[in-house]
Amino acid sequence: MRNCLPDMAPKYGVFACYHQSMPEAKKYSVAVTAHSTYLPDQSDEEEDRYVFAYTIRITNNGNVPAQLVSRHWIITDADNQVQEVRGMGVVGEQPVLKPGDTFEYSSGSSIPTAVGTMRGSYQLVAEDGTRFDAPIPEFTLSVPRVLH
Repeated sequence: MRNCLPDMAPKYGVFACYHQSMPEAKKYSVAVTAHSTYLPDQSDEEEDRYVFAYTIRITNNGNVPAQLVSRHWIITDADNQVQEVRGMGVVGEQPVLKPGDTFEYSSGSSIPTAVGTMRGSYQLVAEDGTRFDAPIPEFTLSVPRVLH
């Protein structure tokens, strides 16, 4: 059984996913938060190139260590053009998160419109060999003052 609970924080999306039965729920619990920033110095609006930095915070709220092994991103621009990105680890790492540990990293993305979204999931392997996903909540990529 899988039960996912969103918590809409004002600046950061938080999404915790509990995997398996309720007594096991705490065992495989990873929360992901995201925040993005527009990078005007790296963007070229005349060439439809909008660059954003984002910071991700991954927290193991479960009670077993888990290793982040891969990622899957879905990046959508304002024209509903979708880019999917899959890869091993994040920023060249496959961090092991003990219960209570947090891993934070920053990266970037570019899209051809002033507004877009990113969402996805991380694939993890718990110390006991159980594979599970941690959803990455959708967050907005936006040039300041474009969205009201």
